Parts: sequence; C-alpha cells; structure tokens
Amino acid sequence: MSKFRFNAIKSSLRQKPISIPKNGRRSKYFAENVFNDSVMKQYLTKSAYNAIKDARSGRKIDRLTSDHIASGMKEWALSKGATHYTHWFQPLTGTTAEKHDAFFEPLKDGGAIEKFEGEQLVQQEPDASSFPSGGIRNTFEARGYTAWDPTSPAFIFGSTLCIPTVFVAYTGEALDYKTPLLRALQAVDEAAVAVCKYFDKSVKTVTASLGWEQEYFLIDKALAMSRPDIVMTGRTLIGHSAAKGQQLDDHYFGTIPNRAMSYMRDLERECMLLGIPVKTRHNEVAPNQFELAPIYDEANLAVDHNSLLMDVMDKVGERHHFKVLFHEKPFEGVNGSGKHNNWSLATDTGVNLLSPGKTPMSNLQFLTFFINTIKAVNDYEELLRAAIASASNDHRLGANEAPPAIMSVFIGAQLTKVLQELEVVTKGKLSPQEKTDLKLNVVGKIPEILLDNTDRNRTSPFAFTGNKFEFRAVGSKANCASSMTVLNTIVAKQLIEFKSEVDALVNTKDMKKDDAIFNVLREYIKLSKHILFEGNGYSDAWKKEAKKRGISNNKTTPEALKAKISKSTIQLFEDLNVMNAVESQARYEIEMEEYGLRIQIESRVLGDIARNHVVPTAVKYQNILIDNVKGLKDIFDADYKKVGEEQLKLIKEISTHIKGINSKVTSMINERKAANKLVEVEKKSLAYCYKVKPLFSEIRYHCDKLELLIDDELWPLVKYRELLFTK
Repeated sequence: MSKFRFNAIKSSLRQKPISIPKNGRRSKYFAENVFNDSVMKQYLTKSAYNAIKDARSGRKIDRLTSDHIASGMKEWALSKGATHYTHWFQPLTGTTAEKHDAFFEPLKDGGAIEKFEGEQLVQQEPDASSFPSGGIRNTFEARGYTAWDPTSPAFIFGSTLCIPTVFVAYTGEALDYKTPLLRALQAVDEAAVAVCKYFDKSVKTVTASLGWEQEYFLIDKALAMSRPDIVMTGRTLIGHSAAKGQQLDDHYFGTIPNRAMSYMRDLERECMLLGIPVKTRHNEVAPNQFELAPIYDEANLAVDHNSLLMDVMDKVGERHHFKVLFHEKPFEGVNGSGKHNNWSLATDTGVNLLSPGKTPMSNLQFLTFFINTIKAVNDYEELLRAAIASASNDHRLGANEAPPAIMSVFIGAQLTKVLQELEVVTKGKLSPQEKTDLKLNVVGKIPEILLDNTDRNRTSPFAFTGNKFEFRAVGSKANCASSMTVLNTIVAKQLIEFKSEVDALVNTKDMKKDDAIFNVLREYIKLSKHILFEGNGYSDAWKKEAKKRGISNNKTTPEALKAKISKSTIQLFEDLNVMNAVESQARYEIEMEEYGLRIQIESRVLGDIARNHVVPTAVKYQNILIDNVKGLKDIFDADYKKVGEEQLKLIKEISTHIKGINSKVTSMINERKAANKLVEVEKKSLAYCYKVKPLFSEIRYHCDKLELLIDDELWPLVKYRELLFTK
C-alpha cells in the first residue's frame, strides 16, 4: 500500500464518530426552529397572521402588514440566537443559494439596533448575472430579485433566519426551480377542483403531495478527499470493483453500522428541529449506501425540505468525518442512487384522489384521476424523461439497477384487468342494468382489489403503488421541483381536456354525467394502453416492444432535453402559465450547457489521474520488474528468459496498458479541443456526449487493469474495497 493511501486510511481510522445524546421524544422539539403557525400566533398580531394565511391563497400583503410580520419574525429569530437573515432560494445551479445580512444597524448617535423591516422580508436583490440564466440576462445586466414565498415557512439554520423565496429576473422571468413549480401547483389545483366538482361540490382546493425517498452513500471523508475524482466530480472515474460488492445482498436492510447510525441520529435531530418530518432510515443495496424518507407533505414544502435536507446532510457529514455522495452513480459495479418521488393529489375535504373510497361514486372519482394521470404520462412521456435528465443520471437510467430511460406506467395485474373491463363498456348512454353492473361489479370492487394488490415492479419508472404514483426515475442529486413541475403541469392539462370532453357530451349529447365520464375514460384507456407495461423494463425485448409502440428511448441527456423546446411543450407551459417560451428555451440552454461542462470537467480530471497518477506508478513498477529481470539474467544467464517468463509478460502487459492510456487520453484531449471550438451550446454538448464521453470507458479499462497488475504498496489511489468497506 502506498504511503499516500496508508496515511489516508490511518487518518480515517483515527476519526471516531461523534457521540450523540439520546434524542428523547421528537415531538417535543419538532419544528422548534420553524416560523410555523403556532409560532406566528405568538409573535404576530391577528391581522398579520391572517395576512400570511390569505397570502397562501394568492392575496397580496400590503407594506404596513409586511412591516408587522417582519418585526415579529425578527423578534422570534433573535430569541433563538439568530444574528443574520437571508433569502434562501433555489437557482438553476441545482443547489441552494443564500446571501446573509446582519440584523445589526448602526445609529447616528454611535449606538446600534437590530433592524429588519417588511422591505427586507419581501424582496432582496442578489446578483442575477452570476447565476445561470440561459440568455435571459446578460452579464452586464446584474439585477434580479428574490421575493418571499409565504407558502413555505421561514426557518433558522445555524444562526441565520432563512426566508424561502422565488428568484426572478429584472424583466420578470423565473431564474429558479420554485417559481414554475408554484405555477404548476396552482394549475393542477384549479384543474383538479373543477373535476372534483363532478363528485363533491364542497371541494375548494386540491393539493399535490410529495414524499421523496433520498438515497446516498457515506464515505469516510479522509478517504474521499484523497481521490481527485470524488472531490472534483462527486464520483470515481476509475477503480476496479472490489472482490465483494453487493452480490450477497447482505447490506440491504441489514443492521446499520454504528458510525452510520450515529450520523443518522444527528441528522434526524437536525431535521426535526427544521420541521423536516423524516421517518424511515435503512441500509440500501450497495455497501455504504443508505436511504431516508419523510412523511408526505405538500409538494412545494416537500421540495424545499429535500433541498434543505441535502445541505443539512453535508454539514452533519462534516461533523462525523463523512463525505456524503449524492451522485447517481459514484461507483462502478454496485447500484447507484435515486430519489423516488411519490406523488398524489388530496382535497381540502381530506380525500386522497388516488385512493378508492367506500362507495362506487368515490371509486369513480379515483378512476377518473387514476386514468387521467396515465393518459398524461402517455401523451408527455418524452417531456417526463427530459425532466429527470442529467449527465449524472444518465449513468443510472437503464443500468439494470434503476428504471430504464423508456418511460412506462406499471399498475399491476388487478388494475389492468379493471381497465380492460372498462374498455369494453358500451359506447354512448348506459342502460340502468349496465350502469348497475359496472358500478357494483367493476368500480365497486376496487378497494378490495387494491387491498391485496402487493405487486411491485422496480424496473418501472412510473408505478402505481396503492394510493399514489411513484416516479422512480428521478436522480438522487436532482431538485425534485423539475420533475414535479412537469408532472403537475401535464396532469393539469389532461384534467382540463377531460372536463371539456365530459361537458361536451353532457351538453351536446344529452348524456348523464356518469355516462359521459365512463365514455371519456373508456376512450382514454384505449389511447393510453401502449404506455402500460408490467414486465421486465431491463430486457432487450421491452426495448424492441417499446419501439413498436412508438415510445421514445432517449438514452442520453442531449437526446432527452430536446423535448423541453418542442412546440407542444412550449405551448403546454404557456397555456397553463407555468413558463413562457423564453423561460422554456432558457432552461434548455442551461441544462445543455451544464451537461457539456460536467463532461468537460470529468474529462480533465480523468486525463490528469490517468497520466499523472496511474502512468507514473505503472512505469515505476515496471522499472522494478525490469531490475528483477536484469538480476535474473545475471544469475541464470541464457536461461533468464525462461526463468523470468512471467515477469517479461507482465512488463509487456503494463506497456500495452500504458500505451492504451496515453493514446486514448490524447484522443480525448483532441476531441475536447474540437468540442470547445464549437460556439452553439447544443452542438458542443452533443460533441461531448458522442465524441468525448465514449473515451472514458476505454481509458478506465486500461487504468483498472493496471490496478490489478501493480503492487498494492505502490498504487496511488484509495481502492473500492477501502472506500466501500472502511467503517
């Protein structure tokens, strides 16, 4: 083992996990650092409190009221030890952003006060030119605004009051993930309420709910920091698989290691204080891979919680000497990480619209939203694929461990049978007997069917799991807002079309409401059948079948992202006021550019490691072998070739791999130079995808072979067996 690796491992062994005191009852300190309803009632006047509640329904807050709210928020924050405040937002970098300002304000008489007024609460001006804008803002046009989002409560993180905000350009376009999400949630609310009126006139609002499941790796920080590829790219670019990986299935749901458990307890305490309702924790499939999941929440708040969680995980990781890896595929040969998004719709009357009820009418409501969701995915499967596209997620999708890049919907054998029975319903008006049979024998039995519907299909990207749809293809480091914006928008669009078609049948064909609903649903089932798939999504047979059905298979991000600027997509977002054409085009430009830049960075790091770490080590070991052969020649004279046959083979094999590395790295550099000369973002990203990236695996092949040939004491990089199995 090289001295470098030895010191890294020795450093990790010296690091003892921090002892965390017993947490006690979590309910006692849940949301202790959140400016929630109960806190607002203590620190705000009744009118100020009501203003915030009304703002969540779209009403504006006047200047005087915002001053009252800011004053109460400041007093609460100061009582919790806060010294600064910040507008906390989610720019299109994929991370969170914050600029801290002190409450401190000097006075003319030499004194000072803590100051925070409505103006600072409602709006702030960060430098918009330094964030991705996709051409919306020029570098010399720096002005952008963050604006308070009262639907997501402020919280204290460390000693800073964090105020969740949207981020928009001076000209009004969204520069963040939150703004389009809020618009999409409003669209699905309005569309769903209109459909709910068919079944329950008392419904006033419909809320999209989200429950994410966050997968991640915990790697000892000292070991991780010794790997340039992990530090710079979040994943290993070379490294031979350890002899033992996940093949014994002994890590999944196994006993959580003590050090990881200590980290989890500390993390969960921080989450509780911040009002993030984490509930589940367990070992995942790969060594040193774990998962945590919260209780469901309203989608906007759930997205904020997940973004905040990843920040908290990093900070808690520092305390426990861990590097948290969110990359979708940090290690070859073992499973990568996803972030399953469990989605549903709920009414203000307490009904989950994707869960059947006790009456045929409530079950018809369930079928309405269930089938409309399937139809939405069917019509916009390419856009849904684009919503989860990234350079890192490309490594995971279709890798026989996660859903494939082909979008399909899994509903299970029982519900498939229900849809088949509905499909053959007589077109037009139903006779009383037909309607009775349908409601009692088909619709009425849905709750019992779902009671025993324990089917699961881990290869499905979009699966119905009893009372929700699980979007399994979302990447582990992605911002949930991207996929949730698309999903809620396409469902909203579909529900609007559904209502229009039902109303047309009622008004022009003189049909009863139930007859019209059954007729429209029947047609939707026929139109959406080809998106339903119950089998093995990893199989080659499914790829061929999907192609026959006309379902896209966009394997790479540049392929997938084109759906974001199709005419139908731009029209969709404009019609529902989620994004205008400029905002849609900007996101396409940003994500295409980011893809190329990430491959560029990985290319540079890989070239550096291969030529400056691996090749010199290989030459050094080769020289040792050459000296060995020379010694054998001195001893055995003419017979040295026979005696040193294996050493000579090894010398030649090492030379072959050195040649392979130098040749492929040179090719990669030349392709990178050619790509960098391209001006158009799309062409540049395509060049990185199809010209530069394919050389990674060839360079890696030679590096990984040398890892097996070279003396372990000389190898310069911490190996997989050390990264994945050091506790």
